[in-house]
Amino acid sequence: MKLCWVDLRDRGALTGALREEALHQRIDAIVVADPADLAALPPTVTKVLMPAGAVPEDVGAADIVIVDAARPDEYAAVSARHPAVRVGRYVEVTDASSLELACRYAHTEAWTVLRFRDPTKIPLEIVLAAAAGADGSVITVVDDPTDAAVVFGVLEHGPDGVLMAPVAVGDVTRLKAAAAPPVPDLLLVELTVTGISHVGVGERACVDTCAYLRQDEGILVGSHARGMLLCASETHPLPYMPTRPFRVNAGALMSYTLAEAGHTRYLSELRSGSRVLAVDVKGAARVVTVGRTKIESRPLLSIDAVAPDGRTVNAIVQDDWHVRILGPAGTPLNSTALRPGEVVLGYLPDADRHVGYPIDELCYEQ
Repeated sequence: MKLCWVDLRDRGALTGALREEALHQRIDAIVVADPADLAALPPTVTKVLMPAGAVPEDVGAADIVIVDAARPDEYAAVSARHPAVRVGRYVEVTDASSLELACRYAHTEAWTVLRFRDPTKIPLEIVLAAAAGADGSVITVVDDPTDAAVVFGVLEHGPDGVLMAPVAVGDVTRLKAAAAPPVPDLLLVELTVTGISHVGVGERACVDTCAYLRQDEGILVGSHARGMLLCASETHPLPYMPTRPFRVNAGALMSYTLAEAGHTRYLSELRSGSRVLAVDVKGAARVVTVGRTKIESRPLLSIDAVAPDGRTVNAIVQDDWHVRILGPAGTPLNSTALRPGEVVLGYLPDADRHVGYPIDELCYEQ
């Protein structure tokens, strides 16, 4: 879980409400400028003192004191006066020299708080590369929860945490959501094909993602919410057309696919900016962004399969041999060549759905 620090300096009349929201959301640290503002904070939150100017003699209940890198003598003095308090550096990166300073501190200090003047994320990439393998933590200042989500993805793993000054109630909650841990792995099962049938013409959806999909990855597609097949990405060579490493020729437009937090989406709902799960043959899942969804009329093929526990699964895909389902060990199986008895990979959600959310009620799909 990424660290979330909330900056309550200069929040005015909103300070009280923002503090309560931060505590309710179990934010990791609250940052203030006045030691007196730390006194009422519970022990469940890390108390960070980060004054705009000189650090006062008495740092109150501070767990961490962040000192401006422009005050190196003060850093040494605070460390000497308060040996039980952790002391970190604050660096505003505006040019090559301040970037070099940020890299040095990120590699050597326990806590480094960084603000980048320019919107490019290249300086942060450089700092993270310089800090690789270091024991300290890098906290990056962000403008809002959307910026936090972007920062967390820099160099695939991002900094250890972010510091955000909320401007409205609700910002802290959205920040916490942006810092949610990676998607948990899914338990895939081997399904035995029981039947293949041509079902005429209908609309199918190609899901074009903003990610480079691997040969052992695809997205889960099913006619019913309780069972899905793992449809392969178009990363496997074809004789008549180049590969499309971003695409999954997924299935009929009414099919379910799996999105974040166990939610399902209809393929027809997916559009630019939507987010779905890419899943590999070991069940490792990651969230990918949809660049576009192409819905076109094509001949369709219905695939029926059964799980070891007797549950049945159906998926309707385009009736063409270049549409593939992933089998054990990542073997791509041409859908039109599937025969009863062959084994494919799939996923069996443990609940029915209502508007995409898991629900425990009578829900029969056929």
